[in-house]
Amino acid sequence: MTETTYKPVVVWSKPESERAGTPLLVLFHGYLSNEEDLMGLVPGLPEDFTVAAVRAPVALGPGFSWFPLMHEPDFSVDKVTKAAADVWSWLDTVKEQHSSVSVLGFSMGMAVATSIMRHRPEEIAAVIGLSGFVIPADSDPFFNDEAVKALKPAVFWGRDQEDQVITPDKIEYSHAWLNEHVDLTKVLYANIGHGINAQELAHVKEFLTYKVLNAK
Repeated sequence: MTETTYKPVVVWSKPESERAGTPLLVLFHGYLSNEEDLMGLVPGLPEDFTVAAVRAPVALGPGFSWFPLMHEPDFSVDKVTKAAADVWSWLDTVKEQHSSVSVLGFSMGMAVATSIMRHRPEEIAAVIGLSGFVIPADSDPFFNDEAVKALKPAVFWGRDQEDQVITPDKIEYSHAWLNEHVDLTKVLYANIGHGINAQELAHVKEFLTYKVLNAK
């Protein structure tokens, strides 16, 4: 055990005095963005949730990155699992005050959100992936995919088939992996490209309401 605990930059939707007992939704932004980027979604989400948006660890260009892009020579699965493990070390310091933990990731953030879930699936109530992908890493011991497959956690995956950012190989792998391992809600949207629209956000709100708030 190390003496220092990873403390990412986090922005919260509620003050600390109002968080106890609420379900937690953690947001993971995309490549070259920052923790403020997805906070604009909060008014469209169920107000029961406390939302926490986390900044990726690597400063890069105008923003931050969780790990190198997969086609870059310095990419490795170890860098993905390091980012996910660091988030878990922070989550362990806050999750006990919440009734559940769900995760939402946009683009590269979906890779982080699904990696968080694949490490300790029994602790994640629901996963939302928007215009993103799943990391091909079935053999890495960090990913407890057999447990995921047994639990079949609820995952929402929204995207536009015309999204030019996420390459076809990532989509193909993600589609196959999600179909095999999770309880998948997949929705395709027209004319949003690599983005999020009001219809998708309404579907996310509905998903969180039924899969988390009304789950018991």
